Amino acid sequence: MNRSLLMAIALLAGSPLVVEAAAPVTPDSLVAAAKRAAGRDYAGTFLRICVAPDNLNAVPRPANAPRVVPDRATWYAKPYKVFDNLYFVGTLIHSAWALTTADGIIVIDTLFDYAVEPEIVAGMKALGLDPRNIKYVLITHAHGDHDQGAALLQSRYGAKVVMGSVDWDATLQRPETAPGGVPKRDIAVGPEGLKIKLGGTTVEAVSTPGHSPGTLSYLFPVKDGNRTLTVAYSGGTAFNFPRRKESFAIYRDSAAKMHAAVGAAGATILMTNHTEFDGAYDKARIAQLPRSAGEKHPYETDVATVQRYFEMTQDCAEAQRLSME
Repeated sequence: MNRSLLMAIALLAGSPLVVEAAAPVTPDSLVAAAKRAAGRDYAGTFLRICVAPDNLNAVPRPANAPRVVPDRATWYAKPYKVFDNLYFVGTLIHSAWALTTADGIIVIDTLFDYAVEPEIVAGMKALGLDPRNIKYVLITHAHGDHDQGAALLQSRYGAKVVMGSVDWDATLQRPETAPGGVPKRDIAVGPEGLKIKLGGTTVEAVSTPGHSPGTLSYLFPVKDGNRTLTVAYSGGTAFNFPRRKESFAIYRDSAAKMHAAVGAAGATILMTNHTEFDGAYDKARIAQLPRSAGEKHPYETDVATVQRYFEMTQDCAEAQRLSME
């Protein structure tokens, strides 16, 4: 009920009414709100971006720093069928997924170049999927841990690579000697977003700049028996971008945009491209266990829970922005 209506009711009743002013919004109040939104579901993510954000005291990596490929034991993960039409082909740290349709496969994110062959190519084959059927490769953002495998999937299998327009511009500036090479420009997604349709399945790409200038998030359906559920796939979470007020404002507005998109789509599953934020590797393994009748899929929550993720990220970003004033 609005303030004017409350005052009118009070006057008609012949009684005074005291309407308290809204409490001021401060960095501390926003952090408290973010903590409530996180709850137990996203406590680790809350700590990562609200308590100790990456860009608080970030030290840039030298441009000429030698490339180090970590020991396989620190990142390799076994592939799993997680939903009837969605397969985990990521690492212990970074997620990648194969979404199957009647007319081919959509791959979401492509990992570091050293992981694309053992995780995505070999992983799909181990799960009975043919990489030659990959039609689209969807990139969340142009950072090496998510896009270095794109050129291989494009050149070897003829897959179309989808990326945010601004991130395409940055990617194409890389030298040909960059890890994984450089994919050829295919499908660029602007601020208006895009719907990718294949074999009766529609994936909606939502422009959510912030983590990178061209970050894309996605909404798509998954099958769990005779049910169809909707996934909200967050394209970028950590605060790794330049520590400027306008950068946090862009991130904040993208989080609000995804909050609204989740409600409109009725998404009850949250996924991200880092396993630490959504527990992907753990949930993929739990999904292999038998379920009793009526038991939910380990990834399934509800719309409000998925929205709380974006409430948390929005509040954390605004808290950081206000702290700089």
